[in-house]
Amino acid sequence: MQKQKNTMAQSIEPNIAQLGNSWLTQYHLPLRLEQESVNTEIDKALAEYYSKNGGVGGNRVDAKLLLQDKNQDWYPILIEYKGYKDKLIKLDASGQVENKTAKNDPNFKNINGFAVNGAVHYANALLHHTSYTDIIAIGMTGHKDETGNIHHQIGVYFVSKSNLGAGQKVGDFTDFSFLAPNNFDAFIEKVKTLALTQEELDRLKEQKEREIDQSLVKLNNDIYQNEKGLGENDRVYLVAASIIATLGIPNKVPVLDKNELKSQAFVGGRDGDILISRITAFLNEKKLPQDKKDLIIRTLSNTLLTENINKVENGESQLKRVFGKIVDDLGIYYKIGLTTDFTGKLFNEMYGWLGFSQDKLNDVVLTPSYVANLLVKLARVNKDSYVWDFATGSAGLLVAAMNEMLNDAKNSITSPQELAQKEISIKAEQLLGLELLSSVYMLAILNMILMGDGSSNILNKDSIKDFDGKYGFGKTDQKFPADAFILNPPYSALGNGMNFVEKALNMMNKGYAAIIIQNSAGSGKAKEYCKSILEKHTLIASIKMPVDIFIGKASVQTNIYVFKVNEKHHPDDVVKFIDFSNDGYTRTNRKKATNNLKDTNQAKERYEEVINLVRFGKSKLNIFTEKEYYEGHIDPKNGADWNQTAPIDTKPTITDFKKTVSDYLAWEISTLLKQNTPEDELGKP
Repeated sequence: MQKQKNTMAQSIEPNIAQLGNSWLTQYHLPLRLEQESVNTEIDKALAEYYSKNGGVGGNRVDAKLLLQDKNQDWYPILIEYKGYKDKLIKLDASGQVENKTAKNDPNFKNINGFAVNGAVHYANALLHHTSYTDIIAIGMTGHKDETGNIHHQIGVYFVSKSNLGAGQKVGDFTDFSFLAPNNFDAFIEKVKTLALTQEELDRLKEQKEREIDQSLVKLNNDIYQNEKGLGENDRVYLVAASIIATLGIPNKVPVLDKNELKSQAFVGGRDGDILISRITAFLNEKKLPQDKKDLIIRTLSNTLLTENINKVENGESQLKRVFGKIVDDLGIYYKIGLTTDFTGKLFNEMYGWLGFSQDKLNDVVLTPSYVANLLVKLARVNKDSYVWDFATGSAGLLVAAMNEMLNDAKNSITSPQELAQKEISIKAEQLLGLELLSSVYMLAILNMILMGDGSSNILNKDSIKDFDGKYGFGKTDQKFPADAFILNPPYSALGNGMNFVEKALNMMNKGYAAIIIQNSAGSGKAKEYCKSILEKHTLIASIKMPVDIFIGKASVQTNIYVFKVNEKHHPDDVVKFIDFSNDGYTRTNRKKATNNLKDTNQAKERYEEVINLVRFGKSKLNIFTEKEYYEGHIDPKNGADWNQTAPIDTKPTITDFKKTVSDYLAWEISTLLKQNTPEDELGKP
């Protein structure tokens, strides 16, 4: 009997590695093999990042290089070898390197099994734990044919802050000669032309935001269960302090490494002292106003310098331990510069543990990012806008406004120098926010610092009692020339928060406003405020929002009201009433769900259509019908008629009459036939 051959192919990884490394040696490149060091920063990052098998550390890259281009910029090159025919790369349905599972967990099977996936994993370790923001990840694999000849494949991916660490294919290559000194500059020029489409970028951002949610839940649960003695505010301040300390400023303030926390017991050398020192240096370089700087340091010191958190047990303080968890779980998301309401997500997760009463909860709930973007567009924000928010919370609305302004600037300004100046102006002079609660104010400051620093004019003031309309920093003797107002007010305030609206609009000379508010404000609860507002300003639109928009945080019916500023409402002015109860999203509130918000019915298109309907009117009707869109009028002297719906026409048409007669005759004939047919005949063919 003939023996069955072993059909399991044998890995030829050593041959592939030898081939790849021989090319690198041939080009006289500074090759470092698996056990060799490139530099301490890269070595440390690979040691601290979770491994390909899911453990902590132990990442050993098959081949590493650090190359410099003609502009003196450094690029780490990370190469992973495999030895099987089909083990070059594993992509997901959208064509991205599939290093995450459906639950947003690391896909260790792919990371460990495919060459490019492994290299991209290593590249993310560098994004997370080093100052390098542009990395080249290379995978190479191959097999032998029946004659013993080696056939190899190469995958080259650019992993960067700009593509949120997902990686982009650079091109097709048959060897490593693109890394040779005479070819490297041209290769980097090609890399610099890579750009994700807006659709790809949006999809990646959504994925990263889901990952942030998951990481925040994990971190909060960990601190809540394992770190005793830390209150809710302490947790928020610890995250804020850790992030500020690890942001750093190139060539000025180094990133605080967790190994710099030595858990010493003497005053001045405690872990809290080290954190405060680094945060102070960061704020000094940011040139924040002295009173704001003092407030931040004082607030954070109340948590960071307490005895218990600095107490050393088993050679480690609680502060060092928690700092390490925060950096490991969240570092990648603010390192890649994700333009999201990061601290808003943090706020909602951290405050999820608080036992607020329902009214209080309504006051602290924050606006979902897609609603924030809607408000910004309804308020017609552009690069030249001056935007303010009188109840700024974690500054989510201002973050959305800033992103819109920066995008508009990038799309319309072609001079790099002019664009850079405009970006500085937007962040320093064109945004203003007011927040009374000090713990929430800290989050707003952190959010704007993370976004590149629009924190200058985030003020810790009562916007009703203490704000005079002037800049809080820089041009403190000048009025802030607001022409766009966005707001999600505390609903327990007077008139459900309409007092904020009245004050803000009356301090503006021109522009538009978009607010999301409990809809009882427009149906009688804020009657006097509504009448007063209409004496000076025009209501353009009233949009009924889905009742579950704040699911898990509050259950209130809200409306968005859109105003034109400084133009008295005339009884003949047309108001656009939109029933947006079906916004295309399906929301759930399952704690273990990976995504509680799903686009199930053209949500993005619906939001775009609402924006167009408010601005241009009925001609933009497409998805919506006239049952959901209605152009009507309000009485400026009423103040309780802001929540109208399309009238139902009860008058029958000739078509209705014909159908009724037709249905009746059909029934009559059917009845007569049954009466004239013997019972035993019924049902026979």
